[in-house]
Amino acid sequence: MAEENSRRAGRPRRPWRRLNRADLAILLCGVTAAMGITFGGPLLQQGQPPAVVNAVAAAPATAEPVPSATPASAAASSGTTPALGTPATGMPEQAAPEPALPEAAAPVRISYPSADLDVPVHPLEPDSAAAASQTIVPPETKDAYWLTPYGTPGSNSANTTYVIGHSWDGADAPFNHLSSAARVGDTFTVETGTGAIPYRVDSVTTYVKASLKDSPIWDMVPNRVVLISCYTQDPWGKNVVVTASPAVP
Repeated sequence: MAEENSRRAGRPRRPWRRLNRADLAILLCGVTAAMGITFGGPLLQQGQPPAVVNAVAAAPATAEPVPSATPASAAASSGTTPALGTPATGMPEQAAPEPALPEAAAPVRISYPSADLDVPVHPLEPDSAAAASQTIVPPETKDAYWLTPYGTPGSNSANTTYVIGHSWDGADAPFNHLSSAARVGDTFTVETGTGAIPYRVDSVTTYVKASLKDSPIWDMVPNRVVLISCYTQDPWGKNVVVTASPAVP
């Protein structure tokens, strides 16, 4: 042991060298590598940037301008909801305009220019058998007849108004022209004891006479007008039916 100590004492001592920046960098890399091996991954690796929510891609030079947001879409994007029953603008919602009608009263005349029909209207009350079967035959004239058990045209009407008339075989008559000239979208006028009401044609349909009583024309529709006559191309087997609603001015 004394000899070993004497040997160490006889060795020249290495002078202590202060670490410079290069040495510190090498030492730091070594420590980092050791920690990376220990904890399973490099600590200084930069992660991926987070995804950008709602990112907008650059528009090409030819892109058309984006329209400005509507009030409804603006309200949706801001997280607010318009009050129920009102539009997004805050203005109260308005119902479709109702046609102004005179007080309900018996029809006295029908004028249908495009079908060359202009006739007086007389009241007709069918007997019980005719009313039950809906097989109603008007008097043999060229005038029109209003079925009184049903509706009356005008304000506060509660049912459909039915007006019927004969088509004539071998003779010209006003109701003959319903078969050839009546068209959807036509307008005609019903004159009543309280004023005139414009109507617009909704449908023009032919029915086999035996099936007419079971058709939807007998559904209760307030202020609807139904014109019925024989179909001139088959006057004994078919009817022509024109349905119309009040025209909005």
